[in-house]
Amino acid sequence: MGAISSYRLRLQRKRWRIRAFRKRRELKCVVDRTDQIRPDDILLFCTQRNEKIRLSYFLEYYRKQGVNHFFFVDNDSDDGAMEFLKQQPDVSLWHTKASYKRSRFGVDWLNWLQRKYAHGHWVLTLDPDEFLVYPFCDTRPLRALTDWLDASSIKSFSAMLLDMYPKGRLDEQPYREGSDPIEIASWFDSGNYTMARNKAFTNLWIQGGPRARVFFADAPAKAPALNKVPLVKWDKKYVYVSSTHMLLPRGLNQVYDEWGGEKASGVLLHAKFIDTFGAKAAEELERGQHYAGSVEYKAYAQSVKDNPQLWCKWSERYINWRQLEILGLMSKGNWA
Repeated sequence: MGAISSYRLRLQRKRWRIRAFRKRRELKCVVDRTDQIRPDDILLFCTQRNEKIRLSYFLEYYRKQGVNHFFFVDNDSDDGAMEFLKQQPDVSLWHTKASYKRSRFGVDWLNWLQRKYAHGHWVLTLDPDEFLVYPFCDTRPLRALTDWLDASSIKSFSAMLLDMYPKGRLDEQPYREGSDPIEIASWFDSGNYTMARNKAFTNLWIQGGPRARVFFADAPAKAPALNKVPLVKWDKKYVYVSSTHMLLPRGLNQVYDEWGGEKASGVLLHAKFIDTFGAKAAEELERGQHYAGSVEYKAYAQSVKDNPQLWCKWSERYINWRQLEILGLMSKGNWA
């Protein structure tokens, strides 16, 4: 990339930082427990709306992995989610009624909170239906991964979003609050993925899976992106650009080895497709607060009323991270 393009990206990063600073006015602090945070704590940031049914297990999962403190932005929930989060001893909580769309889908809000509180910490940025699986996660806590990344001078860790789904109709097995959604949505597509390099931001752009196969079968190029960089050793000068798909400075997006090897990577098990999906999709379509005129939710609306089966004869049942590595969906790289 030439000097002019690099300069434009630096200006863009500055603009996003200024925008996040201005958007701070939209956030009202509900509970501030940030005085509990220690210098080496692992932090998790999340924007949510009406996800109370998911939050209990989400918090339990990441507490067990080693997250020390949670930052939530509640976008005007009315299902009791905010009241639930207020009661959690390791949660700091902000509330906003402002437009999710005009905050660049929550990115501006989290960029501000990360700038203020996350400098020098390892930070996870996730949705409540995303569950990180990384090499040796069955025997090593998240701290072991971040220690190795520190020792290797690696500042970001990528994870492919892997859409999980049940065998049968989406509404066949109801999800119970506090339970593991992967016990219901335990199947995934193992191989129908495309990958391209984004020259401007140097990240990989991945598409495919059941959303491309079922909901975007006629226009797979419009299917949602599956590449994410959810774990970053944060610096107050960093910004997310588009969800967690890419960051600036762009060097944080180089989560692959340009010389042909493999860098360590993980998978985000994405538990969107359970029995709550139909109601959630209808709500989000009505709100119209999502990317590209809610094109993703418009695609869902055409078939979700029938609770379609995403399972097919090529579906694989999830076992563990080693299975995902064998399938080439993640890698332990040179972490032994």
